[in-house]
Amino acid sequence: MSRIPNVSLSNGVLMPAAVFGVYQIRDLKECQKAVEDAIAAGYRAIDTAASYGNEAAVGHAIKACGLDRRELFITTKLWVEDASEEGARRAIDRSLDLLGLDYLDLYLIHQPVGDVYGAWRTMQSFYQNKILRAIGVSNFASDRFIDFAHHNAICPHVNQIEINPFCQQQETLPILNKFGTTPVAWAPFAEGKNNLFTHPTLESIAHRYERTVGQIVLRYVHQLGAVVIAKTVRPERMVENLNIFDFELEEDDMKRIAALDTNTSQFFSHRDPKIIEWMCSRHIEH
Repeated sequence: MSRIPNVSLSNGVLMPAAVFGVYQIRDLKECQKAVEDAIAAGYRAIDTAASYGNEAAVGHAIKACGLDRRELFITTKLWVEDASEEGARRAIDRSLDLLGLDYLDLYLIHQPVGDVYGAWRTMQSFYQNKILRAIGVSNFASDRFIDFAHHNAICPHVNQIEINPFCQQQETLPILNKFGTTPVAWAPFAEGKNNLFTHPTLESIAHRYERTVGQIVLRYVHQLGAVVIAKTVRPERMVENLNIFDFELEEDDMKRIAALDTNTSQFFSHRDPKIIEWMCSRHIEH
């Protein structure tokens, strides 16, 4: 297996360039096994969230794996209903308790909705007290991100956003780079939409490099400068998804994949009133 490189965040914290995600793995036993398998495969970074409902399972897997805590990089996220100064305080404590940890490597505001400024003040305090090693945001479009970055003492270390061949964030990535913020890509496979795994362009490139389409996509997103989150419950796929750091896509192939961009989310728009209404009304059972 190729060695997983680290990415240096703007505060010097090192984050693995490949992350295992647990979104939609709601069965707690299945989630725990998946995380244990991912760690056995070589992953050292795990991405969860309060809204996923599986932080406790991730915590059990962390304990079961037997690795030194310092070898792991754990990310979780603040849901909208707790996006306030006091709400964030409660939510961070709750996540730490569920995960069985005394610090988090990265904590994110999950959505650009609610009192994100109040939440950020609390996150800055926890960061300064070294309970959070790095802090960031998620799903902040470029305009929202610029406003947020200009009006807080600490600029987000990370912005976790959708990046895949059909939604490449070509406007947002240079802006994040300007602010020294590391992009982290969720849904790099777009959950298979647009027949991603059988797309002729991607299959052609995969054949040239003797790789799978999945590996080509992950390598492409990596070469865009983003940390990649991949999700699977199959151990063989976990190994496959990590083997992307021992080859490089040539410029012509990068251009061919760049041409697939539709500049549109493959899931939903954060400017859709119905989506925002759902986010504002969704309550997480604890």
